[in-house]
Amino acid sequence: MKKGIYSLLKAKFLVSDDALKNWKFIVFLIFLAMIMIANNHWYDAKNYKITELMNEVKELKSEFVDHRSELMKLKMESTISKKMEERNIFPAEVPPTKIVVNKNLTEEKSFIDKLKIWQ
Repeated sequence: MKKGIYSLLKAKFLVSDDALKNWKFIVFLIFLAMIMIANNHWYDAKNYKITELMNEVKELKSEFVDHRSELMKLKMESTISKKMEERNIFPAEVPPTKIVVNKNLTEEKSFIDKLKIWQ
């Protein structure tokens, strides 16, 4: 056991006759480690981007709510009447009336009958 640890510390497995298969394995492990590191960096960058976009969405939602409440205030009748009073336009004192047209669909008059009514 002492000889095995001593040869491992001296890295004899890298310079022995069958060291080529050991070097291939070491290069493979280094390649896997580089892929893991790159993947971790990519994952972190994606997380930062997602967090940034979530914050932007929250900000845009609050801005939307602010603009919507401002629009509701501007659409109120009292606000509109105040702005119109500056231009000397006042609201009507008499409420509007509904005009109802009674059209009897069963009695279709011909064009000639309609002309007789006009005369």
